[in-house]
Amino acid sequence: MKLTKVLSSLRSGLWFIPLLYAVAGLIINVATTFTDRALDFELIPQTLIGGPDAALAILGTVAASMISLVATVLAITMVIVQLAMAQFSPRIVQTFLQDRPSQNAIGLFVATFVQAMLSMREVQVSDDDPVVPGLSVAVTFLLVVVDIVVLVIYVHHIGRSLRVSALIEFVGKDTRDLMDELYTERLDVDEPDDPHLVTASASGVLSLVDREALVDVATAAGGRIQLVPAIGQFVPAGAPLVRLEGMTVADVDLDKLHKAVDLTLERSLQQDVAYGLRMLVDMGTKAISESPHADPTTTVQVIDRVHDVLRQLARRRLPDGIECDDRGQVRVVIPSMDWAAFVRLGFDEMRTSGAGSLQVSRRLRAALEDLLDHVPDDRRAPLEEQLALLDEAVGDVKGAGWRPEAITSPDPLGIGVEAGEVQAEVPVARR
Repeated sequence: MKLTKVLSSLRSGLWFIPLLYAVAGLIINVATTFTDRALDFELIPQTLIGGPDAALAILGTVAASMISLVATVLAITMVIVQLAMAQFSPRIVQTFLQDRPSQNAIGLFVATFVQAMLSMREVQVSDDDPVVPGLSVAVTFLLVVVDIVVLVIYVHHIGRSLRVSALIEFVGKDTRDLMDELYTERLDVDEPDDPHLVTASASGVLSLVDREALVDVATAAGGRIQLVPAIGQFVPAGAPLVRLEGMTVADVDLDKLHKAVDLTLERSLQQDVAYGLRMLVDMGTKAISESPHADPTTTVQVIDRVHDVLRQLARRRLPDGIECDDRGQVRVVIPSMDWAAFVRLGFDEMRTSGAGSLQVSRRLRAALEDLLDHVPDDRRAPLEEQLALLDEAVGDVKGAGWRPEAITSPDPLGIGVEAGEVQAEVPVARR
């Protein structure tokens, strides 16, 4: 118990891994110094490394740079911890303190600093018998190159770590690992062995589907593949991923099938148009949330983009999710969104959140009326439903000072004026 407590304390601190790296830097210096002395400092000639003055300048510069890098990494880590505490949860701090890439970056810079500082004491500036520890200087050069690579990787890692999905996955992974450690015994439950079902080997969001590869897999096995989740949907580990028709799991190339279905940390815009609308709606609803920083103009700008996306989508044929082989036989079926689903995604949440804002509700009305004039007849019903729901929502929350004509007047500009108040008219003098 005491050992577990000590190990947990060491693992949760930011200092232990860098301390190990410092010891490693000391060991490296002892080894390189011993080798230089054993070979009378002639392993690497001074013509390649430079004289004592150059060696001292290089080692001193490296040591100073490493201290600056350590300070920079610590400062970045502390800033990120503060941002995470403010934006997500104060309890997320422990996750960053246990972040291995940050600890490894700090540790490697410390090891390079130790190597450079200890190598400087071996340099002897003398006109008669100058001494330059060639191997020690060369190893310091090599460590600096590695440091540069690690710094780039660290910056990339920190940028990715600031994503909400990455932070959530950090905590989720730690929880799963602890669960595997503490709850090792499984229940004796008879799980039906379905030969027509392929489950997910790991959890993730379905972000990319290689349709051609799936068609090849289904054609080779002589059957049909039915994808269970839609693109953008989260799939837990062990959950149904693919249903097979006309073939069994033993008939298909599972390796190729899993490679064709990409489960990632979060949704992306590679094949997921709905995710673009989702991000726009998130920005729009956040801007009109109940807070002192409500900004309906930002929501109006979001509605502009949602309006534009749906207007472009209105006269395009939406994919039915059916993929065929060269002979026209259906081989792959992928769940897909219809027009009504896109309309609900674009307007439902902003309608309910923005009904109390005259500026937002009128811009929504303008967008819906324009789309009704633009879409084919078979796509009007979802828009008419949205317009009726908007009338109902505005009627429930309208303020005492609202004029009746203002409530039902669309505002395509989104600046708070009624239709007809902004006009283009040629003056009489110019007619």
